[in-house]
Amino acid sequence: MYRALPYKTKQFFFVLIKLSIVIGAFYFIYNKLTTNNDLDFSAFITFLNENNVFSLKNILFLLFLSFFNWFLEILKWQELVSSIKIISFFEAQKQSLSALTASLLTPNRIGDYGAKALYFSASYRKRIVLLNFIGNMMQMAITVLFGVFGLYFFITEYQVDFSFLRVSRFLIIIAIVSILSIFGLKQKRFKIKGFSIEKVIDFIKNLAIRIKVSTFVLSLLRYLTFSFQFYFLLGIFGIEVSYFHAMVAITSMYLLASVIPSIFIFDVLIKGSVAMYIFTIVGVNEFTILSIVLLMWILNFVLPSILGSFYVLTFTLPKNKTA
Repeated sequence: MYRALPYKTKQFFFVLIKLSIVIGAFYFIYNKLTTNNDLDFSAFITFLNENNVFSLKNILFLLFLSFFNWFLEILKWQELVSSIKIISFFEAQKQSLSALTASLLTPNRIGDYGAKALYFSASYRKRIVLLNFIGNMMQMAITVLFGVFGLYFFITEYQVDFSFLRVSRFLIIIAIVSILSIFGLKQKRFKIKGFSIEKVIDFIKNLAIRIKVSTFVLSLLRYLTFSFQFYFLLGIFGIEVSYFHAMVAITSMYLLASVIPSIFIFDVLIKGSVAMYIFTIVGVNEFTILSIVLLMWILNFVLPSILGSFYVLTFTLPKNKTA
């Protein structure tokens, strides 16, 4: 009886943590939707109705793009994990969507790493964290690649002075690189929870070329999918702009928004602020662009996180023997 109590207590706290994650995620989503100072939710719904967003054709196509976006992300995660363990698409879906829900309240989605690692036994977890890092860096690389070209054309086309942004970003990057370099010189065998930088680099080098290429391609397809979804919404709201000029603004927006650290639940605020600055230059009014950003957030993060909350609640820790 004495030995059974700690186990029951542990299970109780484990259930409590899962409930806290789900309740916290739902509360912040509700709070974001109903207490947005920049965009009244009832006015937002009215605006969607007026622009025929809720028509069956538009709803189905928008949901399809959101589904395809996450289909690619889940497929990417399944592909990455296959380097150490074969998992089904359904397992990859559970891990990806529950990690999304768990990461909503953490800075820069850092909770995503821990949540996915928990699905595996202790012997796999360090490698799972590294694989997740590689997947995120591939997505970031695509964002930077398109964003740099997009920002260049945006500045050239609209004669925008981004000097203050360039200077501030440059100084931040220099500061971070300098700190890491100094620390690295003092710690020649710097370790991150048992992993030296040497081992991390070796792990990436030893990852099969096929997995690296497929991860990059899936990241590219995902980027093109949600970027096109943004462009499609511009069309629904009656914004007449060519695909090229829209993509110049969209890629610039994603680049600038991605370099600003934030709690993930406030990602919509950051993208909204950046999008307003970018698209008002293009000629789109603030309410329209805020509505598009909020709708993108609902379609690609709120809806998947609702499904993810089910996986969080039904999650059980794996046994240590196998993953």
